[in-house]
Amino acid sequence: MMDAVWEWFRVLHATTGIKLTIFYDAFDRARFFNGFFTSLRLMALCLLCSVVIGIIGAWLQGARSRLVRATTQAYIQFVRNTPPLVQLYFFYFALGAYLRHTNAAGLEVPIVSNFVWAVICLSLYAGAFNVEIFRAGIEAVPRETLEAAEALGYSRLKAYLHVVLPLALRISLPALNNNLVNLVKTTTIAYAIAVPEMLYVANQIWSDELNVAEMMNVLLVVYVSLVGILVYAMGRWERSMRIPGYTPT
Repeated sequence: MMDAVWEWFRVLHATTGIKLTIFYDAFDRARFFNGFFTSLRLMALCLLCSVVIGIIGAWLQGARSRLVRATTQAYIQFVRNTPPLVQLYFFYFALGAYLRHTNAAGLEVPIVSNFVWAVICLSLYAGAFNVEIFRAGIEAVPRETLEAAEALGYSRLKAYLHVVLPLALRISLPALNNNLVNLVKTTTIAYAIAVPEMLYVANQIWSDELNVAEMMNVLLVVYVSLVGILVYAMGRWERSMRIPGYTPT
């Protein structure tokens, strides 16, 4: 059945000139789908890591140590006030130049791959915004709720994990949704350090096949679809987490 679909795209090219080689050419199809799955892995890892960074960072902002609070704030300000592409180049070229080792063939190779650098950089970038999002959610939780948890014998960490964070998460979800959508779109800058994600692979294909317009339209449709799925999933999650009658003040 799929062979008939691929053949239809070949006929489409022959009759209209629309050159979607990623469907009827096995080599281009394999390249594009490998790029697609690389993009999915990059997005999933960055989304997960950025949320974890946000949760931990929001916790550290309330630490008793002034040094911990200052370090967390410095990280947030540094990341939020520099372009993500500059950060990516800094991690890959500046730090990456020092993280190398000599392999069995006597060649110097990087310890950290370009894909891992992209995950680290983009996670830290989105994580800085997530820290502020979760901090705002924590501040919206009534002080009386935390005091009640402490009166029941909860430590600061247990009160945060079992009482404050679940309520703050519900409050933070709309803003978190926006930041995660932005992160999905920002993953395309991994192209700049040769991570073989969709944009990088699409560039290779249109350079070989001279079908820039077709590939740009494919990329647009794919990214709109991925963002739409994320927005739908986050919307369902937000509705499922809503507490009837609870309105933070």
